[in-house]
Amino acid sequence: MDNNQELESFKLKTRKWLSENCPKAMRDTPDSDEDKCWGGKKWIFKNSDQKQWFESMAEVGWTVPEWPKKYGGAGLTKEESQILDEEMIRINARPPLESFGIWMLGPALLKYGTEEQKLRFLPDIANGKIRWAQGYSEPNSGSDLASVMTRCVDKGDYYEINGQKVWTSYADEADWIFALVRTSIGGPKHRGISFILIDMDQPGVTTKPIKLISGKSPFCETFFENARAEKNNLIGEIDDGWEIAKYLLTHEREMIGSWGIEMSKPINNVAIKNFGLDENNKLLNQALRTDIARTEIDGIAFASKMEKVREESKSGKSIGAISSMLKYYGTELNKRRLELLMDSHGYSGLEWSSNDEIASQWLRTKANSIEGGTSEIQLNIISKQILNLPNK
Repeated sequence: MDNNQELESFKLKTRKWLSENCPKAMRDTPDSDEDKCWGGKKWIFKNSDQKQWFESMAEVGWTVPEWPKKYGGAGLTKEESQILDEEMIRINARPPLESFGIWMLGPALLKYGTEEQKLRFLPDIANGKIRWAQGYSEPNSGSDLASVMTRCVDKGDYYEINGQKVWTSYADEADWIFALVRTSIGGPKHRGISFILIDMDQPGVTTKPIKLISGKSPFCETFFENARAEKNNLIGEIDDGWEIAKYLLTHEREMIGSWGIEMSKPINNVAIKNFGLDENNKLLNQALRTDIARTEIDGIAFASKMEKVREESKSGKSIGAISSMLKYYGTELNKRRLELLMDSHGYSGLEWSSNDEIASQWLRTKANSIEGGTSEIQLNIISKQILNLPNK
């Protein structure tokens, strides 16, 4: 059997398996983050269908299909993984697990972690047993990430952590946090930074939600007061965490950029429901119709670019500054789409009776311009590293 026949056989088996194992309730797009499965020790499944879908996918390693089987994945080739993606899209199947561990920490561990660290953490990420938070930004170290000052001091048998992180998404729900810490002072700012994993279930770690203008609070402040991290929780070498931090940021920015090709509800259907059709069976509001068409075309083009970059990444090519381009454009596209969705509801789009209203979701998108690196920083990176424009 040649490769094409093997892939066709895999496609048919995958289609059959998904048909038999994906509940109908999991064949739609979640309306909000609360509707997604995040896993972790504190996670409570929203319903039996969500639980069944997650457990079925985790059992065959399809929460992280390309990871090796010994780390909780399925060991699929990139071609097989793409087929799985296509078949899930075909039936509009939800991702079984959303996870910073999958999107960000996992790739960093696969590249920089020791074998012991991979075996210790990756299977638990794949099986949703640990929910992770990211500890990068600080009150005085947002876009200037290299100036982090949360201190990590060698105490002989362990490391002691003191300091504060901010904008730590879902830290109040997380079990562990991967963080940048200052392990030495002096020399270039990016030196003396280490990448470490910290158990949040200890007296020295506390979190405080940050309320946003949208009324929701995915962000938190996280405080470390004589917190403890074991020596084997250090990823890479001491003082050499900056390379790991940059690598992880490329995955974070790609992840945030991907929000630009996601849409919780089809805008056109909403607009038709609220504005109706003309005699030619077209959306009655011509200006809105044009804006929707333009945005959807841009979304298709962006999705194609995202797919191209992912394929290049899977083949071993570093995407580097391209992640900033994806993050910036995806952010802007996501904001445009939510504004269009609000417009498509007419006056009812301005209602504010709950955190799930469209106006609240639209306001939430404003944070996309900040998280993962501000839009201004991304534009600087794009101008210097992609367009090769002069500094002045």
